[in-house]
Amino acid sequence: MYKKSPWVAVCVLAFGVAVGTLQMTAVVPMLPALQRELQTSLTSASWTVTASLLSGAISIPLLSRLGDLYGRRRVAMVSLGLLVAGSVVAALATTLAGVVAGRVLQGLAAPLLPLAMGIARQEVPRDRLPTAIGVLSAMMGVGSGGGMILAGLVGGGYQALFWILAGLAAVGTGLVAVFVSEPARPAPGARPDFAGAALMAAWLVCLLLAVSKGTVWGWTSAATLGLLAGGVVLCAAWVLSARRAAAPLIELPMLLHRGTVGATVASLLLGFALFGVITTLSSVAQARLGASVLQVGLYLLPTALLMLAVSLLAGRLMRRFSASSLVAAGSSVVAVAALWLSLSHGSPAALYGAATVLGLGIGLGYAALGTMAVEHVQPAKTAAAGGVNALVRVVGSSLAGAVTAAVLSGAGAGWSFAVSAIAALVSAVFAFAQGALARTPSHVAVEAVQTAAREAV
Repeated sequence: MYKKSPWVAVCVLAFGVAVGTLQMTAVVPMLPALQRELQTSLTSASWTVTASLLSGAISIPLLSRLGDLYGRRRVAMVSLGLLVAGSVVAALATTLAGVVAGRVLQGLAAPLLPLAMGIARQEVPRDRLPTAIGVLSAMMGVGSGGGMILAGLVGGGYQALFWILAGLAAVGTGLVAVFVSEPARPAPGARPDFAGAALMAAWLVCLLLAVSKGTVWGWTSAATLGLLAGGVVLCAAWVLSARRAAAPLIELPMLLHRGTVGATVASLLLGFALFGVITTLSSVAQARLGASVLQVGLYLLPTALLMLAVSLLAGRLMRRFSASSLVAAGSSVVAVAALWLSLSHGSPAALYGAATVLGLGIGLGYAALGTMAVEHVQPAKTAAAGGVNALVRVVGSSLAGAVTAAVLSGAGAGWSFAVSAIAALVSAVFAFAQGALARTPSHVAVEAVQTAAREAV
């Protein structure tokens, strides 16, 4: 980074994180078009969303570890390059399998947030580090809302959308190459846990496939029960592998660490709630209100604008309020938006109003999640805590795609919104609980983050 102005590089990294997040939601309004053009069912078409989120969940800890070994800037550029390649593959594809393959490659951009946070911790002045982390974290929300708007502006053709994503990712790669630098650092030594990554991918695929296809195959069918049983066995094997690995994909003790468990659960459920709401809203707008893809993007415009506005205030807010209180407040607001939609989603006014409330809640929650995940752990565990938090957020989002498709086809939009409301409410409860059980004075929390910066996590 330029020593005189690290904020130039922070802005470049924020752009990269936003572009990497765009691809997660951009296909949501396109699902009906994909279903029609690829001649497949809605539950099958939903895998164009789930595949990207799933590969992102696996790549977050894997590529973050490679960043430790070979440099975060270099791995961030590779991640953006894979987003370019995946976008090109999906744009040229004419079958569901081809689009899903491209989406898997696109999902490898998910680690851009933890990679960017790692670079920021090395270079941003210590007293400004919470602001930088807040801005980078908020880009997840901005990108999520922006993806919906981008899809709307493009229209109904999925090929044009993927070409635009390829162009944005290429620009991001060039900007990182020019404006971001990283001090040379020795490789820590331990190799990435590839076996753990394979096992984790396997059990998540089994779980998500069973959930998404359960309503079609039957919840008591041999295929559904077999996938669920296989998922349990593979998950157990993954846990055993993680306990034996020298550098496991996920540090399992960090999942239940008293300083992070609240942030872990809140991140999982808030990611679920966001994707549950926007996926269901897209379906309702097109099916009940006859909205075009552009109109769906306009319905989500208040969400994206509020996310951006709140992200700009994130650093100032976190100097006055604890991260856990902001996550709890944001999750509560998301629950209100989802509950509103569960009771009233038959008019444009209801969609616009709830989307505004949703943007405020996600903006607050996403901006503070990164800090909440690390403020109560030892500096040496900051990277592990941040990696777990980013991972479970994407896992929650991928679960939302499968669960929403199942609930929509079975119980309807009202229940689908209600499930997201419950998830957001439980997220708020866990965030409040962590704030109460792990009370840390604000100066201690800031000192922990500053120490992590000195340690060059």
